[in-house]
Amino acid sequence: MIISSGISYPLGATCQEGGTNFAIFSAHAERVELCLYDSEGVREIARLTLPEKTHDIWHGFVEGATPGLCYGYRIHGAYDPHEGHRFNANKLLLDPYARALKGRFEWHSSHLDYDVQEGPVQRDSLPNAIDNQAYMPKAVVVVDSVPAATGCNPAVPWHETVIYEAHVKGFTRLHPDVPDALRGTFAGFSHPKIIEYIKSLGVTCVELLPVHAFTDEYHLSLKGLTNYWGYNTLSFFALHSDYLGGSDPLLFRNMVDRFHDAGLEVILDVVYNHSCEGNHLGPTLSFKGIDNHSYYQLVPGDNYYYINDTGCGNTLNIRHPRVLQLVMDSLRYWVTAMGVDGFRFDLAVALGREEHGFNTRSAFFQAISQDPVLSRVKLIAEPWDVGPGGYQLGNFPAGWSEWNDRYRDTVRRFWRGDEGLLPELARRLHGSGDLFEHAGRKPSASINFVTSHDGFSLRDLVSYSSRHNHGNLEDNNDGHRENYSSNHGFEGETDHPKIKALRWRQQRNILTTLLVSQGVPMLQAGDELGRTQSGNNNAYCQDNSLNWVDWENVTKGGESLIALVRKLIAIRRSFPVFLATVYRHRSDDSRDDSIHWLNSDGKTMRQEHWHERDTRVLGYLLSERSEYETDDSRQLLVIFNAADESQHFSLPQTVPSEWQVIIDTAKEESTDLYWTGMAAKQLTLAPRSVVVMTTARAGGPHWLELAESINSRETL
Repeated sequence: MIISSGISYPLGATCQEGGTNFAIFSAHAERVELCLYDSEGVREIARLTLPEKTHDIWHGFVEGATPGLCYGYRIHGAYDPHEGHRFNANKLLLDPYARALKGRFEWHSSHLDYDVQEGPVQRDSLPNAIDNQAYMPKAVVVVDSVPAATGCNPAVPWHETVIYEAHVKGFTRLHPDVPDALRGTFAGFSHPKIIEYIKSLGVTCVELLPVHAFTDEYHLSLKGLTNYWGYNTLSFFALHSDYLGGSDPLLFRNMVDRFHDAGLEVILDVVYNHSCEGNHLGPTLSFKGIDNHSYYQLVPGDNYYYINDTGCGNTLNIRHPRVLQLVMDSLRYWVTAMGVDGFRFDLAVALGREEHGFNTRSAFFQAISQDPVLSRVKLIAEPWDVGPGGYQLGNFPAGWSEWNDRYRDTVRRFWRGDEGLLPELARRLHGSGDLFEHAGRKPSASINFVTSHDGFSLRDLVSYSSRHNHGNLEDNNDGHRENYSSNHGFEGETDHPKIKALRWRQQRNILTTLLVSQGVPMLQAGDELGRTQSGNNNAYCQDNSLNWVDWENVTKGGESLIALVRKLIAIRRSFPVFLATVYRHRSDDSRDDSIHWLNSDGKTMRQEHWHERDTRVLGYLLSERSEYETDDSRQLLVIFNAADESQHFSLPQTVPSEWQVIIDTAKEESTDLYWTGMAAKQLTLAPRSVVVMTTARAGGPHWLELAESINSRETL
């Protein structure tokens, strides 16, 4: 095959008239070989040296190279790990810009760049001479996808957003309406029945756990386990082949289009903080062999070791302009070519670290903020990593939202019955203004969640006091030690009627709290069905029924939770007071948009009330400026009772209209739109319950709007 100089941009394999241009960055390589394979990725058909190097980009144009051709790289250079160089031409390497992959990754000692026979002390002295190409997936030359059509995305405003965190495989693997061949794939996840169900809940956005190509960790392969969550990225452009169900990346784009047609956004959980190559003892699959010194943060003084601010063995060197370019190019690809609406960044603090620590004006954040594409999509940070100063909740730049673990822990502890939490609960209900408002950010900066993929499911949160991770084969030493959970009298599943009833009520309490809070709520898929992980709070390696949603065994309690979630989201959408675009504070004008905190006497909380550590009752009164007459004013009163006993609460008499109860978590079923009008001045709260009330007149314009909103979801 004939190769000529080609061009240095764009990076990756780019189809052009008459062939394909190949370009790859390596600042320290001495020679770069392009290895071409047949369409099955098995037989090597040519090995060509890239003839040109421009600004550290090696490039060449191969005549006759067409879409479907498989390829990889062999990079020649110094093997000197203590200087940060791990070049080993015996390793076939994956192109960081590969759009598609052929074949599967298999663990084998040939992936290690060092000679394992040398022993642990001298292992850096000799390179591993065994070739690994038989165990490596190959990159595939593909034609770039057509850019997303302008204006086709739902573009849901942040303050109206409700996020649904889901796993492509786990959500569809057992679904009875999804054909067997499609289960666990993007095509299965976009099946009409799946979209219909998600849409019926009222959520506006699906956040997918990692879909980039990833590998299993070596220690999992030895135990017969697999990486289920996917936070072990192999490629930032290629999709995970098991989810793809084929080789065409447009299968993913088709899924996104189907969600957009239904008015739902798609957010990707992405991992740009580390790669699957691990530490100095890990495999050489791509970055290590291409230019280890550039791609990774290495320990000063001994570049043999990696800075491990991620806890995963390595940390990408985002400060390097070519590594930053890689991340930015990847993000733009998923938006412009695949149509996604935003990203949740795993361990995002690592992306904002500079030489002296986390910096909101780091190169990464500034690159995002000036980008005409990326600055307009939804950006969510996991605001911590394990490095020094790694907890940065509330410190991300304007335009970013953050997973709020302070919200998570406060709600868990309040409903567990911990004392002295009223001030903290009020701050979290208010949208965590204490964390975000000082920087001029909005309530939507707070992503409120109580459960996520990482930790107990909602049902397990109220069924287990301790983790039960024995199936992970780490002697139950992995996962969070403190979960702020309670088993309510028995560890694990039980048929005791009182315990079961209390657990279902606690799940209703938590869901209600989440969906009446200011900020952006996030639900974990399956929690509304009462899904259990049998007490495993770190089920990252359980690709089995422990993680898969069991659609055919939803209990009566689970059906009740689904109905409750639908009603709560409908109420949230129908009462704009929940959808604050700015932080609302107390106002003496009851017709103004405001928040009032009430004690059990129905009076405004005074300073001394906040310090009553044994008090577990709080009223949360929201008022919005009415578009209707005074007698149809719209106020919402949410009353929380985390006590084990019934509590009396005096209802505020602020308007002529009587209070209407629209949610009462003490009731096991919520089949009616509302239960009763309250002419009385006092309400008796059941133990461990939430009551949501409104003064919107039954039959009035706003009430009819609410009824229509709820009914429209229940008829889907």
